[in-house]
Amino acid sequence: MVKHEEYIAVFGARVHNLKNIDVRIPREKLVVITGLSGSGKSSLAFDTIYAEGQRRYIETFSAYARQFLGGLERPDVDKIEGLSPVISIEQKTTNKSPRSTVGTITEIYDFLRLLYARAGEAYSYNTHEKMVSYSNEQIKTLILNEFNEKKISILAPVIKSRKGHYRELFEQISKQGFVRVRVDGEIKEIEKGMRLDRYKTHDIEIVIDRLQVTSSSEKRLEQSITTALYSGDNVLMVLEHNTTTPRYFSSDLMCPTTGISYPKPEPNTFSFNSPKGACKSCNGLGVIHKVNIHKIIPNRNISIKSGGIAPLGEQKNSWIFKQLQLIAERYQFQLSDAISKIPKEALDIIFHGGNEKFEIVSKTLGITRNYEIDFEGIIHFIENQYKFSESASIKRWAKEYMDEVACEACNGKRLKKEALHFKIDHKSISDLAQLDVSELANWFYDIEQRLSDKQLKIASEILKEIKTRIQFLLDVGLNYLTLDRSSKSLSGGEAQRIRLATQIGSQLVGVLYILDEPSIGLHQRDNKKLIRSLLNLRDIGNSVIVVEHDKDMIEHADFVLDIGPGAGHHGGEIVSEGTFEELKKHDTLTAAYLNGTKKIEVPKKRREGNGKEIVLKGAKGNNLKNITVHFPLGKLICVTGVSGSGKSTLINETLYPILNKHIYNGVKKPMAYSSITGLENIDKVIAIDQSPIGRTPRSNPATYTGVFSEIRSLFSKTNEAAIRGYKPGRFSFNVKGGRCETCQGGGVRVIEMNFLPDVQVACETCQGKRFNRETLEIRYKGKSISDVLNMTIDEAVHFFENIPKIHRKLKTIHDVGLGYITLGQQSTTLSGGEAQRIKLAAELSKKDTGNTFYILDEPTTGLHFEDIRVLMEVLNKLANKGNTIVIIEHNLDVIKLADYVIDIGMEGGKKGGKLICTGTPEEICNHKKSYTAKFLKKELN
Repeated sequence: MVKHEEYIAVFGARVHNLKNIDVRIPREKLVVITGLSGSGKSSLAFDTIYAEGQRRYIETFSAYARQFLGGLERPDVDKIEGLSPVISIEQKTTNKSPRSTVGTITEIYDFLRLLYARAGEAYSYNTHEKMVSYSNEQIKTLILNEFNEKKISILAPVIKSRKGHYRELFEQISKQGFVRVRVDGEIKEIEKGMRLDRYKTHDIEIVIDRLQVTSSSEKRLEQSITTALYSGDNVLMVLEHNTTTPRYFSSDLMCPTTGISYPKPEPNTFSFNSPKGACKSCNGLGVIHKVNIHKIIPNRNISIKSGGIAPLGEQKNSWIFKQLQLIAERYQFQLSDAISKIPKEALDIIFHGGNEKFEIVSKTLGITRNYEIDFEGIIHFIENQYKFSESASIKRWAKEYMDEVACEACNGKRLKKEALHFKIDHKSISDLAQLDVSELANWFYDIEQRLSDKQLKIASEILKEIKTRIQFLLDVGLNYLTLDRSSKSLSGGEAQRIRLATQIGSQLVGVLYILDEPSIGLHQRDNKKLIRSLLNLRDIGNSVIVVEHDKDMIEHADFVLDIGPGAGHHGGEIVSEGTFEELKKHDTLTAAYLNGTKKIEVPKKRREGNGKEIVLKGAKGNNLKNITVHFPLGKLICVTGVSGSGKSTLINETLYPILNKHIYNGVKKPMAYSSITGLENIDKVIAIDQSPIGRTPRSNPATYTGVFSEIRSLFSKTNEAAIRGYKPGRFSFNVKGGRCETCQGGGVRVIEMNFLPDVQVACETCQGKRFNRETLEIRYKGKSISDVLNMTIDEAVHFFENIPKIHRKLKTIHDVGLGYITLGQQSTTLSGGEAQRIKLAAELSKKDTGNTFYILDEPTTGLHFEDIRVLMEVLNKLANKGNTIVIIEHNLDVIKLADYVIDIGMEGGKKGGKLICTGTPEEICNHKKSYTAKFLKKELN
C-alpha cells in the first residue's frame, strides 16, 4: 500500500508578494494562516494552493476538451506535493438574484420539492377535500359497481366556465364523429353553424357514449372511458339518466365534488423559478409593483394646472395636457379646479384611461365639433414604463409612484395555488419555507410518526438528506434564517457559512478545504459552533486551511502559519509556524498580540459627546420589536448583538435611509418606524458598507478614491503633453485615444472558459501596461503614467508631496495602513480587509464638518490586530473632532474602545430584535443576560 503523504509541501512560491517561500502544511489537520492584512495569506492559500489544485483538475480532461477551456495559468511556484482535490469557500458574496433564497443555495428546498412531489397529499382549493385519482381499471370497476343496471351518459368536459361562441369547437367535435354535446347542463345534438352567446360563461362536455351498465357492456365501457379521458384531458363525467349532478373521475388528481383536477405533481410544480410552479401574477417573485394613487396625487387640494398630478408636473403644451383638456370639457370642469372637485368619472378616465367620441356645440360660432378622447390612463402609462422600458432611469422614475406589495394571487408565497394545496402533516411547502431553521428542525424531528406507511417508504431517503442539511445549518450558527429569505439580504459571513454548511452536507472525504475568514459577522457566542464544524470536517478525513485573524480560531488550530513581517512587498515570508503554544513564544507581531505583550489599550476616559442626540422611535422592520434607540452625538458608538439579531436592519435599513433622505433626498425607503428626532444636529452622513469596491479589473485604488483624475490632469499639463495637445482623457485607460486598443486598456485579455470561471492573461501588445507607446512617452519627474500606477502608496506619497490635492487623498490611504498597495492594483485582487480600508480612505479623505455622521458595517473585516489598532486611531481622530461614528461590530477590540454600546438580542431571527442594554462598555459588562457582556467582561479584565 502506498504511504499517504502527510504534508502538503509547497516549494518556491512567488505569487504576488510571496518571497520564494517553501512551506510544509500538515494534512488532515485544521491549519490557520494568519498575518497582517495584505501580507500574502490569500496569495499562498488561494492563488497558489487552490489555483494549482484547480489547474490539475483541468489537466485531467482530454486534449479535445482542453482546447475549449484554454490553459489555466500555472501559479508561480516550483512544485507542490501532496495536494488533494481542492474546494474553496471565499467571501465573494452569493448570488444577488431575487430568485435565489437560503433554501435554493443550501439545496434543502430542492429536496423539499422532491418530498412534496412524491409524498405530498393534494387537497382541492375549492372544497378543501382530499383529491383522488384513479386508473382506467379502477374507474371501470367503480362505474360497474355504482351504476349497475342503470342508464348513464359518459361525458368528456372540454370547456369549464369560459365565455365564447365556440362555433369552431362544435365543428371540430362533429368532425371527430361525435353527435351530441351537453351545454350548460342540457344535452343537445350538434347542428351545422351551431353557436352560443359569446358574452355568457359556458360549460361544454362531449357526450362520448350513452349506455345501460351491465356486465356484458364491460368492453364497450372500457373503450368509452379511454376515449373520454383522451378528449377530456384526463377527466370524465358520468351522468345518470334523468339526474343533473354528474360524478367525476380522473386519472389525474381531482376534486370528487367539483371535478377540478391538478396535473400529476413533479418537483417543478413546487419551484417558483419554473413556469410550471411559479405564480402567474408575480412570476414567482412573491411581490409586485403596484401604482399608489396617493403618490400620483399627493395633495387633492391642488389643481391639475398647478402640478396636482405629480408624474406630469405643471401644465405644459404637450399632447397629454391636450387630452386632459378634452376630458375636462367632456366632464365640465376646469384644469384650474382643485382635484378634490373633479367628478369621479373624469378621475377614472385620468387614472385608468378611456376611449370615447363626443360632440361640443360652440356657442360663439354656433357649430358642432367632434372630439375623441383616446387616453391610456396615468396608472397604465406608469405600469407600462416600469415593465417595458429599456431605460434604467425611466424604470426608476416609474418606481417612485409604485409600492412593492405582496402579490395578491399567492400572498407572497411565490407558487401557483395548486402547488400550495399539496400538504404533508397539514403544512404546505411554503409553510415550511417560512419557518426558521430551528423550527424546521423541530418539525422534521419526529415527522416519521406523522406519515402514513406508504409516505414513509417513499420519503425515508429524502428525509435523511433534509435532516442532515438542516443540522449543518444549525452547526454553523444559522438557526435564525428562514428558507425563503432572499440571498440578497445575507451578509458576507452568513453567505459564506451557508456555503460551508452545503459543503459539510456533501460529506466528502480526503478533500482540501480552503476558507477565507469564516468568522466574519459571527458573534463570539457562535464562534464555538463554527470551530466545531471545521473540526468535524477535519475528523472525517479532510484537510482544512483557514485564512483567519480570530483569536479563538487560532487557538483551536492544530497548526498555525504566520506570514509577514509586514504587508505588501514588506511581507510574503513565513515568520513563524507551529502550534498555538509554540507560536506565542516567537518574536512576531501576531505573537505579541496573542501573548499579551502588545494590546489595543482601553481608553482611560470615555468621550462625553456634545450633549445632543438622535432618537429613533418605534423601529419595527424585519424582526425589530418596536424599539426606541438613542444615538448620543459626538461619540464612537458600537452596535452589537448575535448574528441575525437586527443590527443591520436597525442601522443600514432604517437609520441610514432616514438620514440619507433628510440630507441628500435619497430614494431608498427606510423600514417601518414611528418617528425620529434630532436630525437637525448633523449635516452630513457617510455610510461604508461591505460591498466590494469594484468588480472589474478597470477599478483600482486610484480610480476609486478619485486621485487618478488629478494625476491625469497633472500629466496633461507637462510640456510634452501640451505640445502634442494631449488632454486628461489621453491618460485614461477607459477611453479610446491613449489606451492600448488590443486589451482596451485592461492590461489583460479574458479567455472565456465554457464551464469554468474565465481566465485572464496579460495583453501581448502592451505587456500589461494598459497604454499605447505614444502615451507612455509623456513623463512627469521621469515617470510615465503606467509607472505611476505601479507605484506603491508609500512611494506616491513622497512623489506627489508638493501637489496638495493628490497628497491629501494618498495620505489618508497611507494612514489606514495601506502604504504597500500600488495605485493601479486591480480591485479584484485586493483582499477583503484592503478593499474595506480603501473605501474608508475614500470617504475619510472627504472634509469632515465636525457634525458628520459616519456609519461603518464591520470595518474590521479581514484585519489583523495591528491593522485594527491603526484603523481605530484614524476613527478616534474623527470622533475627537466632534463627529459621530456608529460601528456595527462583533470584534471585542473595537467594542472596548467605544464610548457607547447598543446591544440588540437576545437571539437571532424571530427571538431577536429587542434592545437588551445600552451604555459604556463598563456599564454593559454588568448586564446579566447580554451575551456580549459575558465576553466583554473577560476582555476588559
